[in-house]
Amino acid sequence: MKIAVDFDGTIVEHEYPRIGKERIFAFDTLKLLQKKGHLLVLWTYRIGKELDEAVEYCKLNGLEFYAVNANYPEEVFDNSVSRKINAELFIDDRNLGGILEWGEIYQLIEGKNGDINNQYKSLKTKNKSGLSRFFSK
Repeated sequence: MKIAVDFDGTIVEHEYPRIGKERIFAFDTLKLLQKKGHLLVLWTYRIGKELDEAVEYCKLNGLEFYAVNANYPEEVFDNSVSRKINAELFIDDRNLGGILEWGEIYQLIEGKNGDINNQYKSLKTKNKSGLSRFFSK
């Protein structure tokens, strides 16, 4: 699966333009997902020097992405292609309901039954997180 991953607030705590502290288990989880064969795309607001710093920070922590702000490594953004990433899954702190813990994210993607939709529903019910906390009795 191709997975687009945000940087600020997702891999690290949100301190933009500085690099925040690593969110616990972020790098371990992402490297494990790569080992399982998933393609990871860094999909971030950062550009230029700030993007280079984020990519280097990830490399120093043992994580290299399939592509950065692109659908594939050779893609060049020149306003002739969409900035939208063609991914099956997006991991971002700005998701509706917020960001889950990295252990929960891993279980959703690689859970026992492999059905991400049922895994997500189960986690939301169990943890009363996201929107379920607003609508539960």
